[in-house]
Amino acid sequence: MKNTIGTSVRLTLFGESHGPQIGVVLDGLAPGLVVDRDFIAAQLSRRRPQGATDTARVENDRFEIVSGTRDGHTTGAPLTILIPNENVRSSDYSAFENIPRPGHADYAAEMKYHGFQDPRGGGHFSGRITAGIVAAGAICLQALESKGIRIGTHILECGGVRDREYSDIEKELELVNGRDFPLIDAEAEAPMKAAILEAKAAGDSIGGIIQTAISGFPAGVGEPWFDSLDGVIAKAVFAVGGIKGVEFGAGFGFAEGRGSELNDAFRMEDGKVVTKTNNNGGINGGISNGMPLVFNMAVKPTPSISRAQESVDLKEMKDVELKLSGRHDPAIVRRICIVVTSLLAVVLCDELAKRYGTDRLAEASSKW
Repeated sequence: MKNTIGTSVRLTLFGESHGPQIGVVLDGLAPGLVVDRDFIAAQLSRRRPQGATDTARVENDRFEIVSGTRDGHTTGAPLTILIPNENVRSSDYSAFENIPRPGHADYAAEMKYHGFQDPRGGGHFSGRITAGIVAAGAICLQALESKGIRIGTHILECGGVRDREYSDIEKELELVNGRDFPLIDAEAEAPMKAAILEAKAAGDSIGGIIQTAISGFPAGVGEPWFDSLDGVIAKAVFAVGGIKGVEFGAGFGFAEGRGSELNDAFRMEDGKVVTKTNNNGGINGGISNGMPLVFNMAVKPTPSISRAQESVDLKEMKDVELKLSGRHDPAIVRRICIVVTSLLAVVLCDELAKRYGTDRLAEASSKW
């Protein structure tokens, strides 16, 4: 089981949904980075359920940093964060231990791990594990912000309701990162929540589209071909359960236009080379071009629903009907935004460390 991402800055996840604790190890961080426990707690609260549109399983996410810090800064040694699981109800899963839930990893995990995997609440495949990503990402986010790099993810579409796309990115990142329900246009919140609650009332769930923007990222980071920046980002976001598609810039819109319409023309602005448009989402040839990185991700409806579904009993080897009980999100589009932002912070720290050296993130200079 591979649970590590990164080359210079590496993140490793561990734990299960109903185990005693989950956690994360960040290795390769520069010494001297700020570790702000209040900021970590605030970021974890953005992932936490917040009412009827989320699951009823609410964890306190009291975390403990057991290595890698001293006097509020990283030491350069592996940084380990532990987060206890305190609100578990394993009995919710005992009735269908041998019945894979449609849309979940249950059957695939059974085939790979031969029944030795922990099935309770999805075990190591659960979205609960993403709390460790958010805790680790908080440290990396502050390191990036000290260099003028900012990341924000918002709900672009959910339940047929659409938010505005990023345009005035610096201003809109402030809005998105300052709201519990991450939107650019706050007026979209009520109809989105209504669509989620409608699906919940029907015993169902809905998905959506989320959009990430990254400002201040320098040009010249990434590699052609197999370590392209967009490829590295895509690998990271596809590791988050529920992400089933990603498009950079105009994405599939490239199939509908012409080069004369979609090429990003260069021009000078305040002594810098910029592009007139950003249809390529800030990446050319797998390498950042200095424009904001912008990409959309498709989020599937939460697989756990209370409506009856077809499945099989793997012990009896027969068809059965499955009707789930328990506590589930009718939509994960809100909670997944901070997870994606946090994981991207780790990935971008890794990319910058590979390009400029690990210690560069802790240096006082803000220039690359």
